Amino acid sequence: MRDWQAVYSDDQEHRVDIVKAVLDDKGMSPVKINKQVSQHGFGNFEIFVAPDHVIRAIRIIKEEIKFE
Repeated sequence: MRDWQAVYSDDQEHRVDIVKAVLDDKGMSPVKINKQVSQHGFGNFEIFVAPDHVIRAIRIIKEEIKFE
């Protein structure tokens, strides 16, 4: 996992969970990392994928997932 790259970051965990679920359904085996620095919600959660999935993951996030 050393070469994996972040493809999504958000401070709202439910959004990160949705992105993770979509990428998982596409067979990418994403990993969610909690980068919050305290229990008060400062910081983000990030989704990482393997290097060979980065471009596809970014495209899926931009084209298929909408938060409004």
